[in-house]
Amino acid sequence: MTISTHEGQDHRAFLKQIARKAMAEYGLLPDFSPSAISQAQQAQPANAQVSAVGGTTAASAAPRDLRQRLWCSIDNDDSMDLDQLTVCESQPAGAVRILVAIADVDALVAAGSPIDQHARQNTTSVYTAAEMFPMLPERLSTDLTSLAYNQERPALVVDFVVDASGSTGEATVYRALVLNRAKLAYNSVAVWIEGHGPMPAAMAAVSGMAEQVRAQDEVAQRLRKSRYERGALDFQTIETRPVFDGNSVHDLSEERDNRAHQLIEDFMVAANGVTVKFLQARGFPSIRRVVRSPERWDRLVALAGQLGARLPAAPDSRALSEFLTARRAADPVRFPDLSLSVIKLLGAGEYVVEGPNETGEGHFGLAVKDYTHSTAPNRRFPDLVTQRLLKAAIAGTPVPYAAADLGEIATHCTDMEDEAHKVERLVRKAAGALLLESQIGSVFDGIVTGASPKGTWVRIFHPPVEGRVVRGFEGVDVGDRLRVRLTHTDAARGFIDFVKA
Repeated sequence: MTISTHEGQDHRAFLKQIARKAMAEYGLLPDFSPSAISQAQQAQPANAQVSAVGGTTAASAAPRDLRQRLWCSIDNDDSMDLDQLTVCESQPAGAVRILVAIADVDALVAAGSPIDQHARQNTTSVYTAAEMFPMLPERLSTDLTSLAYNQERPALVVDFVVDASGSTGEATVYRALVLNRAKLAYNSVAVWIEGHGPMPAAMAAVSGMAEQVRAQDEVAQRLRKSRYERGALDFQTIETRPVFDGNSVHDLSEERDNRAHQLIEDFMVAANGVTVKFLQARGFPSIRRVVRSPERWDRLVALAGQLGARLPAAPDSRALSEFLTARRAADPVRFPDLSLSVIKLLGAGEYVVEGPNETGEGHFGLAVKDYTHSTAPNRRFPDLVTQRLLKAAIAGTPVPYAAADLGEIATHCTDMEDEAHKVERLVRKAAGALLLESQIGSVFDGIVTGASPKGTWVRIFHPPVEGRVVRGFEGVDVGDRLRVRLTHTDAARGFIDFVKA
């Protein structure tokens, strides 16, 4: 399929063409099969026979009735595929009990079913400015398997206690029936938590919810402080999203991390660690999320040296964490650019299978050894697989996957995640090219985001668009500042070309 653009074309339709073409080229299925569509149309809400078991240990695999708790979801403003709810309660000696409810997707998506086959091929939802390609049909992901507002839903609950120092103690996982009492959004919650804006209306409508969210924020900060002390890395990232004027790309908006993002991230990191230990204790394997020690540590050392800091010769997450914390305090305006450089140099994560008695490399960026992906089964296939492992472990039944099958799934998920990122990146670059096509010859300041035999890449600061440096890149490396001139754009191929100015 040939894609061309011209003045006045519908940018939305154009970007959608690019997205669908890229999905096919990278081995991702843009559409569901007729059998998967039929399965989704015939699906009915999952029923759960709840038990009256309480406390922090389950005497039965039957779901507990936790509908009366002050559960809430915090996600993007427009998200309908809600994977998790959170709630917490005070315990003696300053401890806090955290409950993370995860949507029971497996209740409606059986292994080997048409929908499962689609999910196993794509392994992830793909989010582009033009079109979202969900891993599961929207009748499920945004309705029947979503922990939607005011809907009773079956879930797996990761239940753990955090002490006054931020360490995780007593923990378990069990099935439950839950009810989302407030659908909240990151930005409005963050503005309120940080004291810069009013309480969100959805929060104000539920008695006790404001106190509940403040308590969650406090214990999340406690968890975060403990992770930083162990060497977790502190980043400030910027995500961009096209802003449309009608059907034309008008600008790129920047979305930055905030306290509400951190709250959910900290709870999910802790819940994922509990999940691994729960499976280990029951003799089950797990699909781990791993970020290995960075191969380009020497460049990180050099980058720190340019800023007057010293890192040890060998990879050390604690030393890197202390460097990043110091730089955030010293230069908060440029810290997102430094964060981007470090993220690029750390390299991508991957999925690996580990048996119950094995100890792998862990996650360098999070400074944890036991880490999986389990909290987003509507959006990621590894999380759905982990959910099936958890349900078998809870019920005391055999591991539902053969070892070789788990290994193949882990490898495929790593590969397809990379392909999905390529689709998302291509559409972002196409949108950026549309925005910049009238600015050929303009000069921009930027930062080098990639330098290898395959090419040198720079992200300009405004608009925050990444492109290739086709001339004048000799001697530059990731993290270097560079002044560049725009020479060429090709939106259909996502090409944005610069030369050193």
